[in-house]
Amino acid sequence: MNPSELLERLARKHDVPGAQLVIRRGGEVFEACHGVTAESAFPLGSLTKPFTAALVLTLAEDGDLGLDEVLPRLPVTPRQLLTHTAGLAANVEQQERVSRKRWVARHCRPEDLVHRPGEVFSYSNAGYVLAGHLVEDVTGVNWWDAVESILLWPLGITPSFVAGPPTGRRPVPGHSGSRVITDQALPELEAPAGALALSAADLAAFALKHDAAMRQDHLAGHPAGPYGLADGWGPGWAVYREAGRTWFGHDGTGDGTSCHLRFEPDSATVVALTTNAATGSALWPDLVDELRADGIAVADHRPAPDGPEATEAQAEELTGRYANGDALVDVAHRGGGRLDLSIDGGPGVTVTCRADLTFTVPGSPVTPGRFLPGRLLQLGGRTARPLPAQGRRTSQ
Repeated sequence: MNPSELLERLARKHDVPGAQLVIRRGGEVFEACHGVTAESAFPLGSLTKPFTAALVLTLAEDGDLGLDEVLPRLPVTPRQLLTHTAGLAANVEQQERVSRKRWVARHCRPEDLVHRPGEVFSYSNAGYVLAGHLVEDVTGVNWWDAVESILLWPLGITPSFVAGPPTGRRPVPGHSGSRVITDQALPELEAPAGALALSAADLAAFALKHDAAMRQDHLAGHPAGPYGLADGWGPGWAVYREAGRTWFGHDGTGDGTSCHLRFEPDSATVVALTTNAATGSALWPDLVDELRADGIAVADHRPAPDGPEATEAQAEELTGRYANGDALVDVAHRGGGRLDLSIDGGPGVTVTCRADLTFTVPGSPVTPGRFLPGRLLQLGGRTARPLPAQGRRTSQ
């Protein structure tokens, strides 16, 4: 395997102007760059979340907070925040410029919960904003200083941020088609959920140095686990399984960026990919397939709904409007097992629902989804509840 040739070929295939690839196997390290240097910092998007989780775990180890202690004003625990089971909305519903402390006071109340704590997995940026606030409340310093001094400095990593104070390291711009995206549209409020910009080498260095407690799958066997995103979830890392082996990692997308990290602690194998194009999300599965063919069985979560099509009666039963916070999904029946899904009033897309109530939304890459008992809709890891016909929320 020649990593440089591999990355160059895949980057050109997917029209990615800049990318980094780091592969560690035991004591061997392979690094490749395309259109950038090895030190270039890429906006990580949600790959920031494991760093925020590592901060919370560090404070818990020091006895500064309890992972399973219920928060003062909200009936959730830090562990539930980090495993996306706290019940908070997927998105941060706040347009004005506001501090995290004030946002938490306004939007993290019992009446703001979309699901009962511990009931379902529902990927939540809001939960990680609250986790970042906990870090600030305990340490007395802002999230940016905490992540730099507690996590990155000991690893010799100079951070870069897409929202917040500037550092000596600037993130590379993203690309969406012919559009160059210099600034990421991420408010400072959401920094703990998506503000870091690092290199693939930085990600590989962090992968095997974090708290091992992050690698405990807290959703094994859960009836409403992280379908569409991973096979399980720990406090910070997603869990992926392949050929009897367990891998950990996370994906992250920004405005015109797509970054991916997988690692297997038992064999000390790490694969880190950073790209500065929206099409990097399609490059990643191609890379995984190539690495598997070369003997590196990288785990990835790709559920492929199969089996008989849902009946007319099954599909008709699923129609209606579903909500997760302010996010809305309208589901209409189009005959047989076919359904039209429209997100936040956008153009509808037709999917074929299977008898087990799973489906995929076509795209690059495809997005898996499913309906759960109680008529819950899980799409891309976000879980939405049905609304009554008149549009009011269902009771908790």
